[in-house]
This record gives sequence, structure tokens and C-alpha cells, in this order.
Amino acid sequence: MIRRLRRAVRRVYRSTVDLSHPARSPLGSAVVNCVVYEDGKRQPGDWPAEEAVRRVRRSGRGFVWIGLHEPDESEFMGLAKLFGLHPLAVEDAVHAHQRPKVEQYDDTLFAVFKTCRYVDHEILTSTSEVVDTGELMVFTGRDFVITIRHGRHGSLGPLRERLEAAPERLAMGTSSVLHAIADQVVDDCLVVADAVQDDIDHVETAVFNESASRAGRSEAGRIYQLKRELLELKRAVAPLDRPLGMLANRTMPVVTPAVRPYFRDVTDHLARLTEQIAAFDNLLDSILQAHLAQVTVAQNEDMRKITAWAAIIAVPTMVCGIYGMNFEHMPGLGWTYGYPAVVALMAAACYVLHRSFRRNGWL
Repeated sequence: MIRRLRRAVRRVYRSTVDLSHPARSPLGSAVVNCVVYEDGKRQPGDWPAEEAVRRVRRSGRGFVWIGLHEPDESEFMGLAKLFGLHPLAVEDAVHAHQRPKVEQYDDTLFAVFKTCRYVDHEILTSTSEVVDTGELMVFTGRDFVITIRHGRHGSLGPLRERLEAAPERLAMGTSSVLHAIADQVVDDCLVVADAVQDDIDHVETAVFNESASRAGRSEAGRIYQLKRELLELKRAVAPLDRPLGMLANRTMPVVTPAVRPYFRDVTDHLARLTEQIAAFDNLLDSILQAHLAQVTVAQNEDMRKITAWAAIIAVPTMVCGIYGMNFEHMPGLGWTYGYPAVVALMAAACYVLHRSFRRNGWL
């Protein structure tokens, strides 16, 4: 019941995909929105990219934030020329599948983040997808922010609304947007990690549930699948340590001194997340080892039971085999009570062996 309630809460608060923003640029359908901010406030109207840049640079204050979703090379080249983006960064942004990183090209920062989403499932199986990842690229300059999103999740619409509700943060410049994006990426990964913990707790309960020890022998596939999905989350989180450390501790042209302490807060969240993932990995290793040990013990118990019953059956088999030989002179053949006596002897021997095996825990 608690597990289903947690999933219902995650569904309610999950960010929706923001692909239907009314602001469209002539550069192509990949542009989700183009917004001008001055003194931390959003300026009304739909702004083509070139006009927005001219206004911002003419006034000398504020910045333009352009959001795109999976642009192709032809759609993105116009923006690349307009803002003077480095060709290597442009290639990475278009083709995606990059490792999380932060690179500086002159006065422009290029950041790559992995976005994570927990995939809801009623029952965890050995083939269940648990962690779904996408990519988010951010170009940050003195007067512009360009975000490129790959994947069907990681929408920045709710983040943009939160920032617009706090104009004092947007007034700190483009680095405040970069910080907010990095903070959301790490917080989303924390939510995924908490959800994965529910799956780990469920598997752990199933493994150590004595009443389900037989059914628990199939848990190895689920444990291994969780380890694979945890590795996907680790690949999204682990490489962020060095880039976020650079943003928090190094002097960079785009990152203002007032925003730098906020990046240190993100690195603290990242450290907690990294430790949590490492703990999950170690816990899954322990659960897997315990499960394999349980399987081995169960197999040994089965072998002991088979051996005990084989020993019990061997007694009447031996006696019947002896009296099945075709000899004329054998003890008890001419005795009236010979047959019932032999049957009683076999039954007594089997009873004694059965009690002995039960006493020693073999049956």
C-alpha cells in the first residue's frame, strides 16, 4: 500500500513534457521558446532569436533564453552562427550521446547533463526498465542561454516558471539559470534514487522472506536487473563531480561570484547522491550473495532429503533382491510365517532409518 502511494505521488508531481509552447522561432520547429529577461523579469511578446539578441545587446542588460528540443544540424546552425558557438560544441549538442561535462570556449560555457526519470512498474521483473535517461545541453554566455533537450522527459517548463516567480534570481544573470538547471538535474536524480530504494527494499524482503524461500530462487534476475539500472543512474551522476566542482570553485567569465556559492550547494547534493548510489550497489551485492547462499543451502537440503529417501528405499530393495534369487535352499522359504516376518523386518528397518534421518534433520 505504501509503495503504491509513493508511486501515485510521483505521478502527480512529475514534470510534464513541454513541447507545446506557443512561442515558435522561424529557425524551425525544434525551437520550443525564445524569451527575453531584463532585470529578472520576463518581457512580453514572442521574440525571434535575432530580434531578441539585438534588443538585449542594445540595452546592455538582461539576457535571452532559447529552448530547443532535439534539433537537427540545419535547424541549429542558424543559432550557432548568431551566437558564435564553437563547432565542436555544436556537433556534441546536435548528435547527443555525450558524457556529462562542462567545457569553456572563450566566453561561452558548454554543459552536458544526463536527465533521469524513474519508470513506474507494478511488478519488478528481470526485464523491467527502472531508470530512463535523456540529455540536456546548455550553452551559457554573458547575455544568452541556449538549452537543447534530447529525450521525452526533463522538461524545463516548470523550472522556467519557478525562476520567473523569483526575479531576484534571474537578475543575477545567465549563470543563475545554469545553476537552476544543474540543481534540477541533481534533484531529479535524487528522486529516482529514492524510488530505486523502494525496489531494492522490495527485492530484499522477497529474498529474506522464509515463507517464500522457494519462490525466492528466481530473485537473481531481478537483482541483476536492478544493478544494471543502477549502473545507468551512476553513469549519469558520477561524471558530474568534476564539472560542478569547477563551477563552484574556479573563476569563470560566465559564472558571477554571487552565484558560485549556489553551485557548492549542488555539489553537496551530488555528494549525497553519489554516496547513496554506492551504498545501493554494495547492498545489492550483499543481497545477491545472500540469495546465492540461500540457493546453495536449499540445494544441499534437497540433496540430503534425496539421499535419506534413497537409503530408506535401499533396505527393502536389498531384501527383495536377495529373496528374488532362484536358489532352492534359502532360509525361511519353508516357514509358514517367513513372508510376513520378512515384510515386518523391512518395515521395521525403514521405520528406524526414517526416525534417525528425522532426528538428524535430513527429513
